[in-house]
Amino acid sequence: MRLLLIGDIVGKPGRQIVAQGLRGLRAEQELDLVAANAENAAGGSGLTPAIYEELISAGVDVITMGDHVYRRREIIPVLQTQRKIVRPANYPHDAPGRDLAVVRCRNQVPVGVFICLGRVFMPPVDSPFAAADRVLSTLPSDVRVVLMDFHAEATSDMQLMGRYLDGRVTAVLGTHTHVPTADEQILPGGTAFQCDVGMTGPHESILGRRIDRVMETTKTFRPTHFEVATQDVRLHGTIVELDPESGRATAIRRVCIDQSAADRLAAGGQRAPQKT
Repeated sequence: MRLLLIGDIVGKPGRQIVAQGLRGLRAEQELDLVAANAENAAGGSGLTPAIYEELISAGVDVITMGDHVYRRREIIPVLQTQRKIVRPANYPHDAPGRDLAVVRCRNQVPVGVFICLGRVFMPPVDSPFAAADRVLSTLPSDVRVVLMDFHAEATSDMQLMGRYLDGRVTAVLGTHTHVPTADEQILPGGTAFQCDVGMTGPHESILGRRIDRVMETTKTFRPTHFEVATQDVRLHGTIVELDPESGRATAIRRVCIDQSAADRLAAGGQRAPQKT
């Protein structure tokens, strides 16, 4: 069984490459579940109801949100009513949205998906460790496959969470920094781990935003609008192979789909090259 987490989708360029390449990638890689972090999908910050539907229609099974979850207020009814989207589990109990999604794969295996925010260099939130314990205590007994998206800034924070949940979840995969890390591994207890799976969007950019705008503000402190960039669009993510009976991971690998590879996937052509 295989699952994919797509890293932070940034703006229209990120959404477009997902829409173009995901169905072909699902077929090529025989993916049973696709999760995606979409907290930056609407103009680079937040998510709207229309974009939620767009991503689900593109083949995403479940969406995770991070610290920009409420940037677009119109997403709140979606968070409250839809079962394929989760907000951070270490937000207050009364925060709008669900802290756990249980979705069935195409092979009918139930998969639990949740997200927590880190606390190092991040806005104040409750303990992600306590929140993870609480979420896991509520899992239905038949859910053995569990994916945690850890939306954090510091690699130390990410590594601690991987070790804390080793043997208790299938995978702890990081998002938020928009930079893929080369530390993918299977921990001793059978949990797949990677600090950050990377960004899905324009890589000729500063973390998805126009280089000139970010450079201007950084050098001069003159406010500018950090528009989403448009060039060198790539889909970054990580595939985890696992045993559905035990929920333990057996393999993990990074995936990078550039525009030419997405074109071939959309056309149903030859196997798309993967960069690692």
